[in-house]
Amino acid sequence: ILLGGFGFLIAIGTILLLMPFTTTHGGITPFTDALFTATSAVTVTGLVVVDTPSYWSFYGQLIIMILIFTGGLGIMTSATFLLIIIGQRITLSNRLLMRESLGVNQLGGLISLTLRIVFVVIAIQLVGCVVLFTSLLSEYPVTTAIWQAVFHAVSGFNNAGFVIFPNSDSLSAFQRNYLFMIPMMTLIILGTLSYSVMLDIFSYRRFNRYTLDTKLVITVTVLMIMLGTVVILIAEYANTSTFGSMPVGPKIFNAFFHSVSGRTAGFTTVDFGDMEQHSNFFLTGLMFIGGASASTAGGIKVNTFAVLMAAVLSSIGGRTYATAFGREIPQPQVYRAITVLILGIAMVFSVAFLLTISEGFPFIQILFETVSAFSTVGLSTGITDELSQMGRIIIILTMYLGRIGPL
Repeated sequence: ILLGGFGFLIAIGTILLLMPFTTTHGGITPFTDALFTATSAVTVTGLVVVDTPSYWSFYGQLIIMILIFTGGLGIMTSATFLLIIIGQRITLSNRLLMRESLGVNQLGGLISLTLRIVFVVIAIQLVGCVVLFTSLLSEYPVTTAIWQAVFHAVSGFNNAGFVIFPNSDSLSAFQRNYLFMIPMMTLIILGTLSYSVMLDIFSYRRFNRYTLDTKLVITVTVLMIMLGTVVILIAEYANTSTFGSMPVGPKIFNAFFHSVSGRTAGFTTVDFGDMEQHSNFFLTGLMFIGGASASTAGGIKVNTFAVLMAAVLSSIGGRTYATAFGREIPQPQVYRAITVLILGIAMVFSVAFLLTISEGFPFIQILFETVSAFSTVGLSTGITDELSQMGRIIIILTMYLGRIGPL
């Protein structure tokens, strides 16, 4: 049902994006392009084969935004919320599906949990929209600033990577606009955390009172962001095509932004085709890990990586069981983490292998594109719109399976 739910939403999005009123030129969009865009939006990836601001009309962009919002919220959460609104009874099978999609163990209280999640998610995006609007008001007319703020708040929180700023490659026009970039980073980070983690943070406000899952997610997320910032800053510091011409302050800020966004969201302020190979290779690893379970981010999940690291460190320490923060991690969780890792590696290997046959790009670019699609990040070195029809179909399937993830 979960597989079918995402598939049905992609099908509806594809049909709508085929309509002439969704394009600026008033023509019918090629089927593969519409399918690719709908899949990228529903899976909150952000890879595109046509230029979003110039190709899609307001209605096309609105459809994409709705697909991003629904896909980021999750099929079962959205469906359950609609059933509650129209007064339908939530059956046991609905509750079981909700529990699976949210990654929780409880069966009781799922209705109130669903309502809280929906309201919190909407509230965060509304606040983000207001803050972004104030930063864009000096750049655009009021109505344009409102639409840009709404779209990018949704795209940012859901880690979708879609951008509709005219005459700008992703967020390149905002390299030094801290009033816009800081709220975007905040939305991205909040989107990579699950509702349970956010609830822990705002309820207890002390690290030692958090659950083990929250401790692992926060610790690994902070370490990954810090490590990514240092590596990207060192690698791109003298690269004149990316950070080389910037003063030191903007270099550090942009390195930090790409460490935050490059791991899960796919927004950029520079052309990733101009990045050093070792930068892209390192980001490939960060993308593969992704964000937290039950969040809008993809990848094998921070929780999985944290459990695996705990198991490795415990093994090195001579212990027969995995521990973290003084707590024992149940063996089934360790086995599940290993399973997710192996399946993820197998998926990336298979897709990269197929793309090396169908496409003629350097392997590092193919690997980067593969992991970006699998982890629903949306970063690209510029080869997405040059993929063959077979390559596009492979990436579409990769984005779809990557969004389903451990489910």
